[in-house]
Amino acid sequence: MNIRKLSITAAFLSFAAFSIYLTLSSFTQQTKLPQAETTFKFKTIVIDAGHGGKDPGAHGSSASEKTVALAIAKKLRDAIKEQMPGIDVVMTRSDDTFIELNRRSEIANKANGNLFISIHCNSSPEKPGRRKGVMLLVYGMHRVSEQVEAIRENAAIYQEKDYQEKYKKYDASDPINRIVLNAYLQKYRKYSILFGDLLNKAFKGDGRESIGVKEQGVLVLAHSAMPAVLVETGFINHPEEEKYLASAEGQNEIAQGILRAVKNYKASVSSQ
Repeated sequence: MNIRKLSITAAFLSFAAFSIYLTLSSFTQQTKLPQAETTFKFKTIVIDAGHGGKDPGAHGSSASEKTVALAIAKKLRDAIKEQMPGIDVVMTRSDDTFIELNRRSEIANKANGNLFISIHCNSSPEKPGRRKGVMLLVYGMHRVSEQVEAIRENAAIYQEKDYQEKYKKYDASDPINRIVLNAYLQKYRKYSILFGDLLNKAFKGDGRESIGVKEQGVLVLAHSAMPAVLVETGFINHPEEEKYLASAEGQNEIAQGILRAVKNYKASVSSQ
């Protein structure tokens, strides 16, 4: 190729690059992309007592998940109000009422919550008494076919009359949905994991066994536009843990453990 051809080719490539630049510049000027927040104000905590009403959740020989979750949620609410004045506490439910999954996250989002704590009890399909310990769930940006915890928690969908219409667009494996979720979830991902780790340390500090912090595609977390952790407080179908979970002493200890984690979390995010 001679020098003249090289000059023409170079000129063409320069013009093409300039055209692409103008196109991209026009696009970015006309399209307002979501911006990450530069500050993080910690003022509102949303406490979600899992299940309720016609949805009892998991159960042991006598205790039900919905009852234990609500008792712990109330104790945590009272402890935060007493020990952390200035922090607003919002409950997704305060009695034995069935609250739809999308309504729970809607309550949290409308309250402009800075932290979403969903309280549950675990259950194992294995022989009762074989598994025990707390587990902390954060929303994972992936979908695995055998996500037992996600399937169990999302099963509450089917208690709703119009679940097929309401949740027909939800598919965590759909690339478009993953992009939409990323717009707000990615900003808070590190905070969710941080809080999960702090909860894990608090429970282990109380002598509880722990399965650790896990990622799951739990719907109530996916739709909560804030740092969010689902706390599996123990296996309710384990005789020893059922007794602990159903007792006022055990519930108080769990609430105080969560409270310590909240205090450490607030101190950590406020210093960043």
